[in-house]
Amino acid sequence: MRGSITLAVALGVVVTGFGTTTISGQSTDPRLGRWQLNLAKSKFTGTPPKAVTRVYEDRGGGIVLSTITTTPASGTANVLFVLYKIDGKEYPQVPRGAETVTTITQRLLDAHTIDGVTRRDGKVVGGFTQVVSADGKTLTYTPKDDKGQPSGVVQVFDKQGGST
Repeated sequence: MRGSITLAVALGVVVTGFGTTTISGQSTDPRLGRWQLNLAKSKFTGTPPKAVTRVYEDRGGGIVLSTITTTPASGTANVLFVLYKIDGKEYPQVPRGAETVTTITQRLLDAHTIDGVTRRDGKVVGGFTQVVSADGKTLTYTPKDDKGQPSGVVQVFDKQGGST
């Protein structure tokens, strides 16, 4: 646990040091805000979670803090923090209580679509595509396997009031 906290603090210092360069459209990222899983519109290959909330916060300079809280059917919530830029570079994911750290790379495909790759020890272990609807009210998250193929799961999120 202490290692995860130290890593999170170190990551904050490193990311802050990157400066204020932003990619085109970063300041108007349609993902910014709070999103709640819509179980009725989502598709799962196994037991669906009780709830998933995604919060994307603009931290300035093109830096986004993503906080994903997942409550599985069995109960206790898991929280994942990622501080990143959408620039195609690797950033560590920091789940609470994690013994290992994975990295995530994200790139903008168009104004509403992000493509991501997750690695552990340098090896691709999965990925995802996120698409925000043109009206900005729906976020669709499609996980991918280690070969980049959709996993059969599609999570549909509804935008919640406010910007964060």
